[in-house]
Amino acid sequence: MQNNHRKCSDRIALSVFTVLGYLNIVFVAVICLYLLISGVPAIFKIGFTDFIFGTKWASTASEPYFGIMPFILTSVYGTVGAIILGLPVGFFTSAYLAKFAPKKLKAAVESVVDLLAGIPSVVFGFIGMLVLVPGIQKIFDVPDGASLLAAIFVLAVMILPSIIKVSIGAIEAVPHEYELGSLALGANKIETVFKVVIPAANRGIGVAVVLGVGRAIGEAMAVMMVAGNVANMPHLFESVRFLTTAVASEMSYSHGLQREALFSIALVLFVFIMVINALLNLVLKKRGSK
Repeated sequence: MQNNHRKCSDRIALSVFTVLGYLNIVFVAVICLYLLISGVPAIFKIGFTDFIFGTKWASTASEPYFGIMPFILTSVYGTVGAIILGLPVGFFTSAYLAKFAPKKLKAAVESVVDLLAGIPSVVFGFIGMLVLVPGIQKIFDVPDGASLLAAIFVLAVMILPSIIKVSIGAIEAVPHEYELGSLALGANKIETVFKVVIPAANRGIGVAVVLGVGRAIGEAMAVMMVAGNVANMPHLFESVRFLTTAVASEMSYSHGLQREALFSIALVLFVFIMVINALLNLVLKKRGSK
């Protein structure tokens, strides 16, 4: 009787999880279809080359321009910069907490990381606007500290919780026998962690990088508050506009072709994220097959 009850519960749980898994696929397909229907017409009206490779955005001018190359390059530079700054900090922090830190220190730092993960993005933007932007203006002697550099710093801090938490889980999931075997062969603790444990956890760490990239690309509010939100070609000390902030800043008053162009930007951002995720997954699969 008890076995039958367990089998019934397992079947129900399996059915529920299967339905939820398919629902995720359906949601992604619906979003993709909606963006295609809403965004493709504007690209044909404006012209693919003028839209993607155009360097001027003036959607409300008497003679409007809808070139989004500044937004694309800004998003690429901002994401790459945030990963360059945030990934080493997050990676080494997770390695230290997982394998070297005392239990009390690990618990304290993990609490701080959890707190960082729970802070709304607008708070990061507010702090950056009040502290980071004036600091950049003063240190580098520039007219305005709201710039690509400020956005990179804010994004680097915002992706840390995702990288640290997921990487710690991946490192701790490596069987302890790997570590014992390495130590038994004469390797020291550091060699064991970085030459045995970390390579064994590379897929989980890769997932952490994917999550960090997704957070950096998709952030809008915090970036809007510290980047200046001006449609310039990207420069480290100038005000810039990301793909996400381009949509968020104009959607409320957009109409006609301008509104359609914003949906096209959302479509480009969606494709951008999908391509990056596919490339990262391809790299992880190749490394895992070696």
